[in-house]
Amino acid sequence: MANQYKNKIVRADNGEVLMDLTADTVEAQYLTRGKTAHAASGAPIVGTNDYDIDSSEFTARASEILIGKTAGVGGQEITGEMPNRGAVAGVISDKTVPYTVPAGFHDGSGTVSIDSTEAAKLIADNIKAGVNVLGVTGTYAGESYNSQTKSVTPAFTAQTVLPDAGYDGLSQVNVAAIPYTETDNAAGGVTVTIGAAANG
Repeated sequence: MANQYKNKIVRADNGEVLMDLTADTVEAQYLTRGKTAHAASGAPIVGTNDYDIDSSEFTARASEILIGKTAGVGGQEITGEMPNRGAVAGVISDKTVPYTVPAGFHDGSGTVSIDSTEAAKLIADNIKAGVNVLGVTGTYAGESYNSQTKSVTPAFTAQTVLPDAGYDGLSQVNVAAIPYTETDNAAGGVTVTIGAAANG
């Protein structure tokens, strides 16, 4: 008999079957790696099944797996701890304070926008003409300014020169020359008069 493997043993005296592998269906791919058994032919087989994959060299950590989910890492089961943030919404209200993205899983639909109060200020009338701020080009060219030109006569006392009612300010102040006159006097000399005569 050419077959070197024995897959069935029967007692000759009473026909009792002591071993029968002929109906066995075990295969190496279904047997745990390293375990041994015999095929239907009686030939020995060594298991090759790694339960789908060998995770002994995986490096994922619990903090990197979604909370509540389980996975096999390093040959052991671990439960995720990464928080599920879903759709995070953030606002920016100060240009010096950046928005901090929270750690965790994000579903990709979250948004970060400018605070509505601050966004309402971004109108063309509030921005210098020609300057673009976040897509808004300014049109503000300054308020109209009603100025006055005044003329004053110097005096020997201090003067405060202010615009008249209805004016925003003075654009120019014209100061007249100090009055100067010379007149002959009875003694044969010259009398010099400086300044304007007092009223009254």
